[in-house]
Amino acid sequence: MHQDDLGAVGSEAFRVRGELRKRTNLAGAGADKAGAGTTARAAAELQSRNLSAGGELYTTLEVRTSQVKPVLEMCAHISNHPDYSKKSAANDEGEIAATLRGRNGSAVPVSELQKYVK
Repeated sequence: MHQDDLGAVGSEAFRVRGELRKRTNLAGAGADKAGAGTTARAAAELQSRNLSAGGELYTTLEVRTSQVKPVLEMCAHISNHPDYSKKSAANDEGEIAATLRGRNGSAVPVSELQKYVK
C-alpha cells in the first residue's frame, strides 16, 4: 500500500469515527448543563415514577454504549496508524542511512553491502 493509500484510509477512519460518534451518542444527545442526555433524563424520569421502563432504558443505554465504544476505538486506532507508520519508516530510514556511512561520513560502497546479501 502506498503512503497516499494509507493517508486515505486514515482520513476515512477519522471521518467514520466522527460520524458514528455523532449518530450513536445516545448518552450525551441533548445533554443538559449537568451533562445528562435526553435518554438518560427520560430513564430517570420513568424511574422517579416507579416505572420499570426507566431501569430498562438505562440498561439499553449502557449496552448500546458498550457496543459502540470498541468500534469508535478501532476507528481511532486505524485513523492514527498511518501517521505512526510514516514516522516509524522515517526513523528507520534515518538509522539505515547512518549505519551505511563510513567512519569518514562517506557512503559505504555497494561491493561492501553485497557481502551481507545471501
